[in-house]
Amino acid sequence: MTAALGGCGVTGGSGDVTLRLVAADYGDSAANSSRGYWDALVKQYEGKHPGVKVDVTVYSWNDVDRKVKEMVDAGRAPDMAQMGAYADYAAKDLLYSADDLLSISTQADFASQLATAGQVKGVQYGMPFAASTRLLFYNKTLFKNAGLTAPKTWKQLAADAEVLRSRGVKYPYALPLGPEEAQAESMQWMLSGGGGYTDTVGTYGIDSAQNVDTFTWLKDDLVGKGLTGPVAPGKLNRAAAFAAFAGGDVGMLNGHPSLMKIAAKKGVRYGMVPMPGVDGPSKTAMGVADWMTAFKKNGHAKQVGDFLNFVYDEKNVLAFSREYDLLPVTTSASEAMTAAKQDAGLRPFLDQLPVSELPPVGKTSWAAVSAAVKQRIGQAVAPNGSPAAVLGQLQSTASRADSAE
Repeated sequence: MTAALGGCGVTGGSGDVTLRLVAADYGDSAANSSRGYWDALVKQYEGKHPGVKVDVTVYSWNDVDRKVKEMVDAGRAPDMAQMGAYADYAAKDLLYSADDLLSISTQADFASQLATAGQVKGVQYGMPFAASTRLLFYNKTLFKNAGLTAPKTWKQLAADAEVLRSRGVKYPYALPLGPEEAQAESMQWMLSGGGGYTDTVGTYGIDSAQNVDTFTWLKDDLVGKGLTGPVAPGKLNRAAAFAAFAGGDVGMLNGHPSLMKIAAKKGVRYGMVPMPGVDGPSKTAMGVADWMTAFKKNGHAKQVGDFLNFVYDEKNVLAFSREYDLLPVTTSASEAMTAAKQDAGLRPFLDQLPVSELPPVGKTSWAAVSAAVKQRIGQAVAPNGSPAAVLGQLQSTASRADSAE
């Protein structure tokens, strides 16, 4: 999403403070780079706080986490970094907690499940910055021509996919389990089958009976019947699946809010419904959040906290969310967006946020587990693959990584 680069210094003898922020770029071109959002925000802030300068560096999502790690490893941690992870830094006691920085009203405004997902051992270090949920997108034109309605169960999804395949649709259901973002597609399916990466007490349960049943169904009833298109799911990346949907070649796939804009640009008429489950719409949606963090190294807790309280003001959260088709991380901005006609397109995603579950991002082991899922999960649905064996291997990886925390 967006990342701001930090490393902080005191200028001259005036006592002025320069805060350095590293941020991720949520834009898809130079014209809508996150640089523009931060430039406008910082200009407003500095106009009211003449003793504080905020120096922002924006990196692409491909680079931001690595750039921050390099800075931290070199002893040049930014004051703030807006990126995809926080748990490793929190575990090393490198971060301020939200309690150290934010006002009570700002903290109380965070959506509760996002605030909880930002915690390590009950203390919040990851401050949610942007969020999204997932819905099942379907091509309305293909469905109408085939006389289909949006599915509510797995059985209906497979039946719809069968009809679409018989009518020559290239990807009746696009199942991107390639290395780009397989951990998200996998989680969406796990949740819809009553499982997930962890159990109710936060212990990894990747090879649970529910998850094995889910991937066995995917292998036998979807992939094995030729309903997922010409590219093996383990080799299909999300970006390629989204592009194929925008090209009119996909009947159904899981998508987040940015897919609305991608599809609309190409003139694709689409519908969105909650992810189908075994017996009806899934009771739990997948949620995703990106995080703001603040490093202790340079001090300046007071100035950092003051700036972040400004960042999380309702109007600023709304402006960012609207610019990039993302969900607000605060209750006040969510309520404003729910009530506003201009945000009607995002309302189905907003409705899913209260029943969403996030990946176990508070575990330092999650980065290794996520990487393993991206590399291996496609094998679970391959012709000669064994869902139980692959999920068992991933559970072993997760258990080892967890015990090393």
